[in-house]
Amino acid sequence: MILHCVWSTRNRQPLLSDCSQRKTLFAHICANAKEKGIRVSLVGGYVDHLHLILYLGKDQIPSKVLQLIKGEASHWFNKQYGQRLEWQDDYFSVSIGESQLAAVSNYILNQEEHHRHKSFQEEYEEFMRVYKFKKKCD
Repeated sequence: MILHCVWSTRNRQPLLSDCSQRKTLFAHICANAKEKGIRVSLVGGYVDHLHLILYLGKDQIPSKVLQLIKGEASHWFNKQYGQRLEWQDDYFSVSIGESQLAAVSNYILNQEEHHRHKSFQEEYEEFMRVYKFKKKCD
């Protein structure tokens, strides 16, 4: 199964505004996932959120895999840069087919350009509409 996953920094703080740190974090996420037997094919994002394409193995559970990725990534980033990166608890995840892979990958690779025209909040609300997600009950 191929998943497109998205999550934001806590309170959508722009903690990934340093392009060099952001790219280093993305590379670290890919390398660390590989060490853990998790196949991440692409990581991208912008100052306050992250996208990734994840290939799940038959015994891998999305919530557990993403918990590992998110927890390790923030721990590594904080140790590496002496900052306090925290992620929102929630995440967005949708399965995609091989036929959608090129379009989703292109979208992830062009996040900086994309967010010159649309905020993460607008993007999130659009995802919710397109994929017909309903807001959680309180």
